[in-house]
Amino acid sequence: MFKFLLSLILFCSICFNITAQKTYQINGTVLNAKTLKPIEGANVIGKKGYAISSKKGEFKLNNLIKGTYSFKVSHVGFIDKTISETINSESKELTIYLNEATTTLNEIKVLGKSKQRKLKETPIVSQVVSKEFLKSNRENSLMQTLSKIPGVSTINIGSGQSKPVIRGLGFNRVAVVQNGIKHEAQQWGNDHGLEIDQHGIENIQIIKGPASLLYGSDAIAGVVDIQPNKIPLPNSTKGEVNILAETNNDLLGISAGISTRKQNWFYRGRLTYRDYADYKVPADQINYENYIFNLHDNNLRNTAGNEADASFSIGFVGENITTETVFSNVNAKNGFFANAHGLEVRTSSIDYDRSNRDVDLPFHKVNHFKITNNTTVNLDNHTLHFDFGFQKNHREKHSEPVPHGFMPTPPNPVERIFKKNTFTFNARDAFKPNYKHDMVVGLNVEYQDNNIGGWGFLIPEYNRFTVGAFTYDQFEINSNLHFLGGLRYDYGFVDTKAYFDWFQSRVNNNDGSTSNVFLQRSKNKTVNFGNLSASFGLSYIHNKTTYKVNVGRSFRMPLSSELASDGVNYHMYRYERGNINLDPEVSYQLDLDIEHSNDRFSIGVSPFVNIFDNYIYLNPTPNYYETLQIYEYTQAKVFRVGGELRASAAVSKQLLLNASLEYVYSRQTSGQKEGFTLPFSPPLSTVLSVNYKLENLFFFKNPQFIADLRVTAAQEEIVPPEEKTAGYQVLNMSFLADLDVFKNNNPVEMRVKLNNVFDTKYFNHTSFYRLIDVPEAGRNVSVSFTIPF
Repeated sequence: MFKFLLSLILFCSICFNITAQKTYQINGTVLNAKTLKPIEGANVIGKKGYAISSKKGEFKLNNLIKGTYSFKVSHVGFIDKTISETINSESKELTIYLNEATTTLNEIKVLGKSKQRKLKETPIVSQVVSKEFLKSNRENSLMQTLSKIPGVSTINIGSGQSKPVIRGLGFNRVAVVQNGIKHEAQQWGNDHGLEIDQHGIENIQIIKGPASLLYGSDAIAGVVDIQPNKIPLPNSTKGEVNILAETNNDLLGISAGISTRKQNWFYRGRLTYRDYADYKVPADQINYENYIFNLHDNNLRNTAGNEADASFSIGFVGENITTETVFSNVNAKNGFFANAHGLEVRTSSIDYDRSNRDVDLPFHKVNHFKITNNTTVNLDNHTLHFDFGFQKNHREKHSEPVPHGFMPTPPNPVERIFKKNTFTFNARDAFKPNYKHDMVVGLNVEYQDNNIGGWGFLIPEYNRFTVGAFTYDQFEINSNLHFLGGLRYDYGFVDTKAYFDWFQSRVNNNDGSTSNVFLQRSKNKTVNFGNLSASFGLSYIHNKTTYKVNVGRSFRMPLSSELASDGVNYHMYRYERGNINLDPEVSYQLDLDIEHSNDRFSIGVSPFVNIFDNYIYLNPTPNYYETLQIYEYTQAKVFRVGGELRASAAVSKQLLLNASLEYVYSRQTSGQKEGFTLPFSPPLSTVLSVNYKLENLFFFKNPQFIADLRVTAAQEEIVPPEEKTAGYQVLNMSFLADLDVFKNNNPVEMRVKLNNVFDTKYFNHTSFYRLIDVPEAGRNVSVSFTIPF
């Protein structure tokens, strides 16, 4: 009986499997009924499944059995269409035409402004960086990718790290904002990079000039605003895998991201890993202070590193509320050029040439953990925005334990530890008193807690609190003339903690005797700051020309490093001393922007004039500490003028030409360095670009060839102890194409880049390693693929 039942069950199972295998599918294409062009992202939803149309408008419904099926096809801007199809003995091939939705005149007036039109109406000098630009110009770091934007340059720290410079100003004068939260790390350090994964970013807005009105202190020179990605479409799932390899530093990298949404809830995730070796320079030796450092196989030894990043977000879209919470973590370990951390390498026992992939002393490790939440609530005529953020930045610097002066040999290689916790809350209410006004009232609150460790002291532990309230109104005088005016007040304090050396130093007493004491490097001290920011501007659109003018007043609170540093900075070969009596920096700036564009040609110019009442800088003195020159923070009046020129021309459907030029002139008009420029001032520079789109070639679809020539003038305007930098010309080339590897899916995007084509030896004036006469990286070939799924 048991065998009979078992045989019956097996027979039924086989019959069921045979029946289940007889499934069918519906293949279809969604087209615009008016233009007959494919519609990407159309939702095809039925009771037995759903699909999203590809770039070619194609979709597929699988695992269907015989029967009649009804499904709805929809897309924003088109009229929904319901299709009913019967499946019998074969699969179906469908072509579905969607008609564009009509919009009443009132809706066009209220909602019909494009993003480009809104940017023209806002009298702020800014530039939007698209996802396509980021993909086409991706370099080793996000800031190096953005350095092609006129007016934006970088301070490079090796091949994998960099920090932004806008119109010659950087460090804490440029705010980097991600998902509405200001990125807070240890950006005051010359050798500290930016802990942000550049993969998965879709849109960035760069604001040139004072932006304290909206972003508070640290935005006195501009903002790099990394904006949240678009919310996924309902009932959709998409993702991509990015693969990258480079020859100069043997880099291997992979990044995978996915996003999915049902109806109201959506989720996103991304993992990134990069590992790279020492990078190569077009030189076989480095000459620093009359000492020759030989380089093995042109490798700048001990510049290898790795980076592992992860992020996950969960969001909800409701009728009147949208919210998303993002968890992210960036972990990196990077070596410093072995001769850049003092000159101890002369007597070091480390074999730096043993391997070009290991990371020896000196190196640093950094882990940046971040949680952000962005919530938008729509209440009748008011839109409320709330941003919450928590960041934990943990940075360690390791170096060979070497005694200095009275300091004995340290017990371990952990020279410095910085632990910074930052809590942020932003709130703003956007509303329209009438159709001519767009008003915003907002509040920013931030609290920082910074702790230190290690045997080397540079800055003290501190707490920092800031709160700012602002309001602005964008008023439409007429459809082509808009006025923006706003005011802001900030209050804050910095509370530094006392610190004593862990070793005793010998000091001379007034009576001629000597004593061994633990020297005090910082004191318990609280300093308060308060200041006003303002901005007023006009935007006028005349035919195809846009005119903008903006006048702004911004300020920046002094940092704890500027107020209370008192120690040796071996990475910069100097002793740094703060000044507790520093005043906040105050900047006045006039910005102009004129842009004319048509279908074939565009040209724009953005000049500015900038005055600092009390610019903070690190000034070298004639005094020395243990053979290291003492630098002290001081203040001076500064005058700056400059701007950018940009032009593009579509010579034909295949050929596009671009050109840009940037220049900044700076002069200290008071203080001990009166008549000199500012440190890290970028020289006159221009970029000429050619983009040629080819016909489909073999298996390459939509191929295009890009060539960029950067011509940079010599930098003769320096402030001692900077060295003059010679001019240079560098050619970079790229080849981009799509590959139809997987049928009925989006194509694979391929990018091949050849940087520094002629292996030119040149020096970037704003590079960290420029200080010790290290040239920029040599020739590099990079190949990357973006595989969608």
